[in-house]
Amino acid sequence: MANFPSLKTGVVAQYPSDRMQRFSTQVHRFLDGSEQRFRGFGAPLKRWLIRFELLDDAELARLEAFFVEQSGRAGTFAFTDPWDGSVHANCSFESDEMTADYHGPRDGAASVLVKENR
Repeated sequence: MANFPSLKTGVVAQYPSDRMQRFSTQVHRFLDGSEQRFRGFGAPLKRWLIRFELLDDAELARLEAFFVEQSGRAGTFAFTDPWDGSVHANCSFESDEMTADYHGPRDGAASVLVKENR
């Protein structure tokens, strides 16, 4: 399995980046007005909006190549959570599009949305 690429400094994200959690709850409503609730999955799923700025050409090219190698959201890879260092073995991109901008030498920017799968 592939690993999300790190920058030349060894980190996988720059700040500001965002981390979100998603819960799944199924609610069954009965004719008498009462409800019964069930968890869709035991633990919340995590999502990360990873933003990069001031990337050099090699770092931005490596990120773009990884995105293409994964075929956008079709592929799966391991991702290290930048907040706590935990490795999530089953992750994918949430979109088939990646934002990458070349502003000049050593001035590239990109953003991707990574999600944990179950």
